[in-house]
Amino acid sequence: MAWIFLIVGGLFETAFAFCLGKAKESNGNETVLWYGGFLICLVASMLLLIKATQSLPIGTAYAVWTGIGAVGSVIMGIFFFNEPATFWRMFFLFTLVSSIVGLKYVSAG
Repeated sequence: MAWIFLIVGGLFETAFAFCLGKAKESNGNETVLWYGGFLICLVASMLLLIKATQSLPIGTAYAVWTGIGAVGSVIMGIFFFNEPATFWRMFFLFTLVSSIVGLKYVSAG
């Protein structure tokens, strides 16, 4: 169950990065709403990370959580913010994913 909390927490981390990107593109009251979404996602992400670390090693949990957020943010950037999907970006993204999966398999919990 801790891994599920961690994965969902990482997805909320991706969501708060997305909200920051949308807030940057918006103006007026819409900006305030995106920042509100950012705060909600931030709190949810942190609470889920806290819950996951109650039974997973902190080093592994934090690395996986930030990795999910980093991978998710890059993918969001490509699909929603017209960031480039170059060979090297994709190469290093796949090595990051491989490392996250590897950490999961070598960790107790």
